[in-house]
Amino acid sequence: MELSLMMRQFEISGRLVTINPTGSGNVNDTFLGIFRNTFAEEQVILQRVNRKVFPQPEVIMRNLHRLTAHVHAKLEAEAEAGRTDRVWQMPRIVKTRTGEDYFVDETGDIWRVITKIASATAYDEAQNAEHAAECGAVLGHFHWLVSDLDPADIIDPLPGFHITPNYMAQYDATLQNEPLAEKRLNASMEARRMAKFIEDRRGFAGTLQDALQRGELSLRLMHGDPKVNNIMIDDFTGKGTAMIDLDTVSPGLIHYDFGDALRSICNPAGEEEQNLSKVVFDLDLCAAFCKGYMKHARAFLTEADRHYLYDAIRLITFELGLRFFQDYLAGSVYFKIRQPEQNLNRARVQFRLCESIEARERAIRELLAAL
Repeated sequence: MELSLMMRQFEISGRLVTINPTGSGNVNDTFLGIFRNTFAEEQVILQRVNRKVFPQPEVIMRNLHRLTAHVHAKLEAEAEAGRTDRVWQMPRIVKTRTGEDYFVDETGDIWRVITKIASATAYDEAQNAEHAAECGAVLGHFHWLVSDLDPADIIDPLPGFHITPNYMAQYDATLQNEPLAEKRLNASMEARRMAKFIEDRRGFAGTLQDALQRGELSLRLMHGDPKVNNIMIDDFTGKGTAMIDLDTVSPGLIHYDFGDALRSICNPAGEEEQNLSKVVFDLDLCAAFCKGYMKHARAFLTEADRHYLYDAIRLITFELGLRFFQDYLAGSVYFKIRQPEQNLNRARVQFRLCESIEARERAIRELLAAL
C-alpha cells in the first residue's frame, strides 16, 4: 500500500502535504508526515513495526497504550499542580479511522502513527555539560513518571535483554559450540587480551542480578535504550522535554538505564574509535548527568538503589563489550559490520572505557554519594 494511502487509514486532520523517510534508527521503517489545513500544521510519525526485532508487535502496541495513558495523566496532573519548570512531552498514539491503535496491512504488518515531539532535537552525542545535565533530568523524570506503574502491566518485549549473566552464558556457549570461535580467538594477541579481560571480571557479571535475587533491588520499568539520541531537547529553551523510542520499555532494573546512559554520554570518542587513548570516561559529563538525574529520581531511589549505581555504570559497559566480542567470535551474526574486525574493535573500545571507569571508581562513588 502506498504511504499516502496508509496515512489515510488514520484519523488526522488536514491535507497530507508530504511524507518522507526520517530518523537514523535501524529497527522500524519510519516516515515523517506533514498535514496542513487553513490554520494549522500537524506533523506525525508513521512506522511499520519490525517483526524481526519484535516478533509480537501487538504486544508493543499494547505496552505503548498503557504506558502513554499512565504518563499523559501524570504529566497533566504535574502541570496543573505547578510542580514543573518546563513543558514535558510524550508521543500520543493517533487512532485509525476505526478507532484502533494500529493498522494491519494486507501482508500482516502492523503500522502505527504517533505524534512528533514539537520543536525539539535529539543529538547523536553530548554537546556539553549542560546538555548532559538535561539528559540526566529527562531520564530521571521518565523513571519518576513510570515509578508508580506496575511492571506487571507491561509485557517484556525483549526477554533477557539486559541480564549480564545470560550474555556470559552465551559467550561460553559460543566458545564451546562455534567451530571457528577458537580460530578467531587465537588469530591475534588483541583477541586473547579481550578474553582475559572477560575472565578477570567473570565474577562481577552477576552483581545486579544477584542483588535482585537477594531482594536488595526491585524490578521497575526501564526505558531499555536511553542513548543520547533518544532524548529530546527543546529547541527554544535548551531544556530536556521528552524520551522517545519507547518500544523497549520493559520490567527490569533501572540501573541498566542509568549505566547505559552514562556509558554513551561520557565517552565522547564514541563506540567506533580506533585510537584507544581517546577513549576516556569524562567525569565532568558524569557529574552533570548525575545532578540532573538525581533532581528527579531522588524521591523514589532507595539506599540500596544508590549503592549499586557505580556498579551499574561499570557493568553495562562490560556487558556491551562482552556482547561485541561474543558476536565477533560467532562470526558477527548480530551486530551489523562494515569490515571483519569491527566488532573486535567495538569490544576493545568498551573494555577500555570499562578500565577508565574502574580507574575513576573512587571519584564516581564520591560524586554519587554527594548528590
